[in-house]
Amino acid sequence: METLVSGGAFFEGARWHEGRLWVSDFWRYQVFAISMDGTAEPVVEVPGAPSGLGWLPDGDLLVVSMMDNKLLRVSEGKAVEYADLSPYSTQFSNDLVMDGHGRAYVGTIDFAGPDTVLLRVDQDGSVTVVAEGMRFPNGMVITDGGATLVVAESWAGRLTAFDLAPDGSLGGRRTWAQLPEGSAPDGLALDVDGTIWAADAGGNRAVRVREGGEIVDEVSAGELGVFACALGGDGRTLFLCTAPDANKAAEQREGRILSVRTRP
Repeated sequence: METLVSGGAFFEGARWHEGRLWVSDFWRYQVFAISMDGTAEPVVEVPGAPSGLGWLPDGDLLVVSMMDNKLLRVSEGKAVEYADLSPYSTQFSNDLVMDGHGRAYVGTIDFAGPDTVLLRVDQDGSVTVVAEGMRFPNGMVITDGGATLVVAESWAGRLTAFDLAPDGSLGGRRTWAQLPEGSAPDGLALDVDGTIWAADAGGNRAVRVREGGEIVDEVSAGELGVFACALGGDGRTLFLCTAPDANKAAEQREGRILSVRTRP
């Protein structure tokens, strides 16, 4: 385990894109693109606290602005509103994933406990509720050649799958993997063999899970909470977004991104 970057507040939304690791830092209100040597380039400031990241077919970056429930489009370093998520969110908007048609799937969360919804944002900026009754939807991946969307439900300790139709609608809701008691899956990363790496915020670790729930690998971060993960480089470098205490991250500034080589 090596430290790629230190001195962050709360890194989230990790994605590997064009040879670099892209992350949001909530409480520094910035998105960074990080090279393998640890050089962190600020990409854009997001006063509403950035979260999920994704890219449109034309290469523009989409960023969830968590606190004010906006989806922003970033072009040439400037962010403009792409979609207003506030009518659909009871508190905050969170992570996102893009499908192969330029549609963004965005989770909404509420720390007070109510179930929330999963949203789809089309390229015209229109917003549709595609799933209800979600228990803190968090990281997402699209697998099976674009046919399946898998969502981490942090407060249910499970990964939930949906059939992803060509028109972007969701169906066939089912449990993809139920994790052990005490687990709180957060960010997700898809491995080349169809297994999923899940950042386990409840267990200070990341676990590699098969459909059905079998854990086939695990990486511990010791005393650090793990809140997001991504696979990058040649596909065998696992990046972990960590912090010692999520509730004090804004003041502590002890967030770190760790890297470790995974097994085939």
